[in-house]
Amino acid sequence: MKQRLTYGNVMATVAMFIALGGTSYAAATISGKDVKNGSLTGKDVKNRSLTGTDVKNRSLKSADIKDEALTGSDVKDGSLSGTDLAAGTIKTTRWLLLNEAGDIEEQSGGFTVVSKPGINGQPAGNPNVYVDAGESLVGKGLAATIAIQNKLDRDTNGTPDPAFAGDAAVGRCNTGAIMCVPNGTNVDNVLVVRALADNGTPTSQTRRVYVQVTP
Repeated sequence: MKQRLTYGNVMATVAMFIALGGTSYAAATISGKDVKNGSLTGKDVKNRSLTGTDVKNRSLKSADIKDEALTGSDVKDGSLSGTDLAAGTIKTTRWLLLNEAGDIEEQSGGFTVVSKPGINGQPAGNPNVYVDAGESLVGKGLAATIAIQNKLDRDTNGTPDPAFAGDAAVGRCNTGAIMCVPNGTNVDNVLVVRALADNGTPTSQTRRVYVQVTP
C-alpha cells in the first residue's frame, strides 16, 4: 500500500536526522576558522582542556598570564628566553661580601657603599657600613653572616685570625627601630651592617661579612 509523501513526512525525517546526527556533524565541521577572534573568554574553555600544542608558539604575552599562575612544573626546560619574561617577573636572592675595610669585595650586582667610618662625614668610632641596595628594601628579608677566612692576620701576630670569630648584624634604615644618621642613608633602599670584634666591642669594621637580600 503506497504512502503519500507529504510536507510533514519530510520535515519529520529532517528533524530526526538533526537529532541523531546533527551534533556529530557540527563537532566534525566546526574549526577555529569558524570562531571569531576575541569572541571566546576564559569561561568558555574548560579547565585543563588546553595543552601546549593548542597554543601557537610566541602567541602569549606576559599580560596574558595571571600573576603567580605559573609554577616550575608548567615550564619546559629550556623553553623560556629573556624575551619571554617581563622585567621584574623573576625575583632572586641578592648578596654582597663586605671586607674588613668596609668595601664591597664581591656582589651579585647593584650595591654601593654610601657611608662607612671616615667616609661621608661618618666618625671613625662609628663602625657601621651603609649600603645602597639600588632598590627599596621594604618587605625584603635581610641576613648577615661572618665570612670564613683562614689567611688574614689583622692583629699582625704572625698567624691568621680565628676563622669564625666575631659577629655581624644587618637592618634596613628608615624603620621604626632604626634611624641611620650619616647623610643620605636614612632611606628605604639603604641597609646598615655592623661587624663586631672578637671581644664583642663594635670599635672598628674588623670582619668580612656576607649580606643576603631575599625577595
